[in-house]
Amino acid sequence: MFNRFAVLSVLLTALFGATAAHAQSADGTWLTQAGDARVRISKCGGGICGNVVWLREPHDTATGQPATDSKNPNPALARRPMIGLPLFSGMQPSGPNKWSGQIYNADDGSNYASSISVTGADSLRVEGCVGALCGGETWTRAGR
Repeated sequence: MFNRFAVLSVLLTALFGATAAHAQSADGTWLTQAGDARVRISKCGGGICGNVVWLREPHDTATGQPATDSKNPNPALARRPMIGLPLFSGMQPSGPNKWSGQIYNADDGSNYASSISVTGADSLRVEGCVGALCGGETWTRAGR
């Protein structure tokens, strides 16, 4: 009887430990707070990377062509497609379930100091700062 209890205890601990570890992972696809884009986050270079994988409006309404990074001040980059666009650069671990680096804002074509924190199994806090002015939003996990 004791052996079965010990085995069950080890299995439950392993199961709950794996679930807790997965719950704190940023890996996966996330829906922005406005619901207008999905970003795929994965491990890369000791940190994390994030790329746009879906847009609510994937085409430019004026031209009917696929949406591009048109607000980017660099003419060569302004022609790159929004789908596949890298949003994070240099995102390295900066604490438990937290990464810091730069985030690209396609709305204005600029990079900002940023941090990303997993705040729950299906919740990710994305924050960016320009000097002392900071803002952020909460993204939700898009399916499992």
